[in-house]
Amino acid sequence: MPGYETQKLNVNVGALQWKIRALSDISQYADPEGVAARAGICSASWSLFGQLWPASRVLAKAVKHIDIDNRRIIELGCGLGLPSLVLQSRGADVTASDHHPLSKKFLVYNAALNRLPDIPYLDLPWTSLDQTIGQFDLILGSDILYEQNHANMLADLVGHLARPKAKVLITCPGRGHRNRFSRLLKEKGFELTETRLPFSDSDKPPYKGRLLSYRRGF
Repeated sequence: MPGYETQKLNVNVGALQWKIRALSDISQYADPEGVAARAGICSASWSLFGQLWPASRVLAKAVKHIDIDNRRIIELGCGLGLPSLVLQSRGADVTASDHHPLSKKFLVYNAALNRLPDIPYLDLPWTSLDQTIGQFDLILGSDILYEQNHANMLADLVGHLARPKAKVLITCPGRGHRNRFSRLLKEKGFELTETRLPFSDSDKPPYKGRLLSYRRGF
């Protein structure tokens, strides 16, 4: 037994259905060797990677039709990796990244579950400025601005990872930290287009959820 329980979900993204293995609930915790603790992941946040959040579904739907030709793409904080799986199915040059010790294991399983090749994966702390990673044309993330310090960390990381001509696409359920992140990206030359979207069937306009699209060099 791995020390945690899982479930398999059927997820509709447009007309297609995906199978996703996720943690059975948000109360799961298993870190017997202290790997997550050494990575800075506490027991309260350990299970977050293993949930299929509404923002991930919205991002997966958004990437179904984006231009992928000659674009190097990275998903930050991929968790279960649904947007990366959708892009992989389209033949995109996509890399998934996270810093949770189980994220790669779940990503590999979910790719196989949907009969897809393994997706390239990076263990990428948001404080990392590793020069060997290279740069990307498109940077993705779903609900990654949920802590106060995330705006600064992610703006610095985007500045490091983004090519001079690049796009950043983030789905946000209405976090206040997005405003600081947007200001910091503006200082790096990015222009924001913001679209309000429902993140669940019960959402009513004006929607709190947003698709944040940042462009530079276009």
